[in-house]
Amino acid sequence: MNYRAVRAIYLFEMARTWRTVMQSIVSPVVSTSLYFVVFGAAIGSRISEIDGVSYGTFIVPGLIMLSVLTQSIANASFGIYFPKFTGTIYELLSAPVSFFEIVLGYVGAAATKSIILGLIILATAWLFVPLHINHPFWMLTFLILTAVTFSLFGFIIGIWADGFEKLQVIPLLVVTPLTFLGGSFYSVNMLPSGWRTITLLNPVVYLISGFRWSFYEIADVSVGLSIGVTLFFLVSCMVAVWWIFKTGYKLKN
Repeated sequence: MNYRAVRAIYLFEMARTWRTVMQSIVSPVVSTSLYFVVFGAAIGSRISEIDGVSYGTFIVPGLIMLSVLTQSIANASFGIYFPKFTGTIYELLSAPVSFFEIVLGYVGAAATKSIILGLIILATAWLFVPLHINHPFWMLTFLILTAVTFSLFGFIIGIWADGFEKLQVIPLLVVTPLTFLGGSFYSVNMLPSGWRTITLLNPVVYLISGFRWSFYEIADVSVGLSIGVTLFFLVSCMVAVWWIFKTGYKLKN
């Protein structure tokens, strides 16, 4: 393991965050706070509580997941796409650094940024509503698993994209709608049976459900199934990244 190379990539990516702190940290926190205020005021006045939890408190895990998912993809995709765009990726590929070390540096940095952002949003939510985390260990576990998984997914998008426009296609047209329809602002159990069956095909439902369970011990699906789906997606992304570096897809041509 070339720890020096991993450390260099990791610190370079983290340094980019501090240079763009308004875009990387402040903007997502402000946007999430606005979501919280608007949805909490507009819908919370009509829905007092869900499963014994006040509506304003209920949506906190969904808002955190919304930010973590989108920022994990954005950070990782841009992190690997920019070296491709400038051509410096070839220097990295020709260096004595394995693909595992490259992925560890980029994905580790992207996941770290998302985890920090998630914790900041969690602290911000405390200013609006009283929170109690019943299972802190599982809360951190779901947060870390989600950040790493979607950072890997973003890494794949960054390699696949051949233009800045493509970096936004999947996050905007696929991930964000799935997150909004995945129970971020409501319980899946509130839907009619037909719509509930369709909604359960959305993988984001399992992430949000498990994360919300760690807070309030209420979930739309079993916790074991939430962990299983998350791990399956994580392994799938790892296999895809391995295949990309093995074949040189979008890297050596």
